[in-house]
Amino acid sequence: MAGCRAQRAVAVREGSWPQRLLDLDAATYRPHPLHGPERIWTETNCAVDVWIEVLASLDLDPVAGTAFTVSAGFEGDQWTFTKYPIEDLRTLYGIEVAELNVWRPVADHLVEHLGLGHLLTVEADAWHLPDTAGVSYRLEHTKTTVVPNAFDPDGPALGYFHNAGYFEVEGEDAAAVVGSAPPALPPYVEVVKVDGARVPHDLVDRVITCTLGHLERRPAADPVAAMAGRIRDDLPWLAVSGPEIFHGYAFGTCRQFGAGAELAASLAAWLGPHVGGLDRAVDAFGTAAEAAKTLQFVLARRARGRSGDLDGPLAQMGAGWARGIEVLEGRLGA
Repeated sequence: MAGCRAQRAVAVREGSWPQRLLDLDAATYRPHPLHGPERIWTETNCAVDVWIEVLASLDLDPVAGTAFTVSAGFEGDQWTFTKYPIEDLRTLYGIEVAELNVWRPVADHLVEHLGLGHLLTVEADAWHLPDTAGVSYRLEHTKTTVVPNAFDPDGPALGYFHNAGYFEVEGEDAAAVVGSAPPALPPYVEVVKVDGARVPHDLVDRVITCTLGHLERRPAADPVAAMAGRIRDDLPWLAVSGPEIFHGYAFGTCRQFGAGAELAASLAAWLGPHVGGLDRAVDAFGTAAEAAKTLQFVLARRARGRSGDLDGPLAQMGAGWARGIEVLEGRLGA
């Protein structure tokens, strides 16, 4: 998932777009504040981050849909790789998402659906995405998700959402992302119907109901304690596995937990004016997110054979997460 970790500037294409849904310009695009420099974790993962930017570009508040963070847990070897659930997108934003049957070149499907007023989420190889320069672009093949918004089949050229931004790419890289022939192994593609997108009059009530549903589905046992135990067990082999293994490991543990905790803090802050008494949840989740960042630094040291205290940040992560969940449940009446 290295393609989900960073983005760089991409040259902006000149001229008009034969196919474009949203009137966006990569040169002037500004990411949503959830991806702002003041955040503890500026990115979560490619699935969450791309939806944050898509929702914001549709004039919808992406924070309202982040209740999925509180049902996350430890999957045995990593924290949940979260995403905006399809049912939440429908309930909160009026957006319909369904898997697309890729039976012809993705480029043909893209022309078809942009013409119908739909977006597509497209599984792509970050090797061909210049916005990942220095991380994946022409360095490693790694799976990620993009949402094309503008397309010129003749270029070819592509305007697309990826991670925490909106970018444009031309030539062979654009051709590699959308394909000019039916692929031997079709990528996973979803059709996103945005024509019904709206802000419902009872959005707050819907967010509360959605949050309660996710709280009800949260793990029964302490997920942070489970992750802490696994991290301690993994230290011996992690210390001799090399930097690439460490980066993948930290992405699946520290970053997924930390960014999820920070999004949970943002959700609590969003609900606060309507529910009251959620400041303690905001602080608790924020403490957990900060501690996960500290843990990542400590793990980096331990992976290089150096010393570093894991117990402190792991304890803060566990206490902050538990306290945030407790306050949120109590104030929402779970």
